[in-house]
Amino acid sequence: MLWRTKSHHSQNSEQDLSRTTSASKNDAAVSASQAAGTAWLAGHLHHLTPEQEAKLEEFKKVCAEHKYYTPAVKAADGVETTPASHGDATMLRFLRARRFDVEGAWGQFKDTEDWRKENAIEDLYANIAVDKYEASRRMYPQWTGRRDRRGIPVYVFEIRHLDSKSMTAYNDTMNTAKPDTHQKSSVPPRLLTLFALYENLLNFVMPLCSALPRPNPETPIVSSTNIVDVSGVGLKQFWNLKSHMQDASVLATAHYPETLDRIFIIGAPSFFPTVWGWIKRWFDPNTTSKIFILSASEVKSTLTSFMEPSSIPKQYGGELEWQWGGMPNLDAPAHELLHSLEQPAADGSSKKELLKGPILFKGDKIEVLGTVDGTPRRQTIPVPQTPVSAQTAQVAEDAPPAPEKGLAESAQQVPANGAVESATDPVPDNEKAGLDAVSVKAEDTQTTTALA
Repeated sequence: MLWRTKSHHSQNSEQDLSRTTSASKNDAAVSASQAAGTAWLAGHLHHLTPEQEAKLEEFKKVCAEHKYYTPAVKAADGVETTPASHGDATMLRFLRARRFDVEGAWGQFKDTEDWRKENAIEDLYANIAVDKYEASRRMYPQWTGRRDRRGIPVYVFEIRHLDSKSMTAYNDTMNTAKPDTHQKSSVPPRLLTLFALYENLLNFVMPLCSALPRPNPETPIVSSTNIVDVSGVGLKQFWNLKSHMQDASVLATAHYPETLDRIFIIGAPSFFPTVWGWIKRWFDPNTTSKIFILSASEVKSTLTSFMEPSSIPKQYGGELEWQWGGMPNLDAPAHELLHSLEQPAADGSSKKELLKGPILFKGDKIEVLGTVDGTPRRQTIPVPQTPVSAQTAQVAEDAPPAPEKGLAESAQQVPANGAVESATDPVPDNEKAGLDAVSVKAEDTQTTTALA
């Protein structure tokens, strides 16, 4: 695989996997009980033992010595003047993936940083074509716009839609998906767009969810809960999709560790044990222990133990109006922060939907990225400071670091109509209308906004 780690610190040996408990035997009730309390926060930011705190400091020191991490700079009064290159929440993901083994975490962290540099991941996310990004989004797990009881975003993956016809059309579309910044890349276009989807999870969905009301606001959201619907899928279709699904799973294990929380598999056919034999090899043992294969009678009760009915799609026994392929159906707190990003639905209905394409959520502002017809779309929008968002804004600092390069610094913002306005000007009342136009055509964007 193009992202297989090179330092050989992986714990995914066949021996480890053979000892891993089958997902069909994982106890969802016990896992739900753990999630209902604070046990699941063990090893996360602000929930560390003294030994784990020491390991975190040791890990950061090792990374800094190798020039892969830059500590925060503080003034004499202790006020941070320059943030660290990576937030503690990010560093802890690598430590948890290696059970706080500093050497193992350093190996994976180095591999990941090298991979990010080699593939210019920040430039990729900033310059990917919006239509190619959207085509890829519809072929992988999709955020419903809702969260579980802990505040973790809920994704759904309905595999039956990925039939041979849709896969052929998708692969044909991806043949021309490389952005201008990656024309010389040897990485297949379909994988470049997959990289961008993971960047959206880290740089938009997770920091957004961290800024929303939840039980433990002191700890950033760094993972996702997934519902994987395999109903109506035959063995041949599974086999044909093997590499497609493996791409996402192995990428997460290699370079986005500890971003998968619970995974609920629904509608498993009688031959699924055969399929499970493939799937379990794509994950590390810790992630495998959080995969639950649910019978039809277990679906509603298990899902409601983890999330409110309003966050569960109707097709799985909940109350949420959301269908595969649709844009996120935001809950009220998320809508309050993102209403400026909503636009008329593509189907012409009266409902609004979230702006498509790559976006950054940076606590106090949102940055719209991507290209339309080869032209960069760039817009910076202030985030409304509600009592909740103001209280949790600090959490965004522990989200994955913003890209350090790829777009030029500018003191101006470019709205959809091409006119230049000062970054310090008040937001106009018609800004929402401007964003509607951004999604359709980015005109005359001559200046850009720094990602950092």
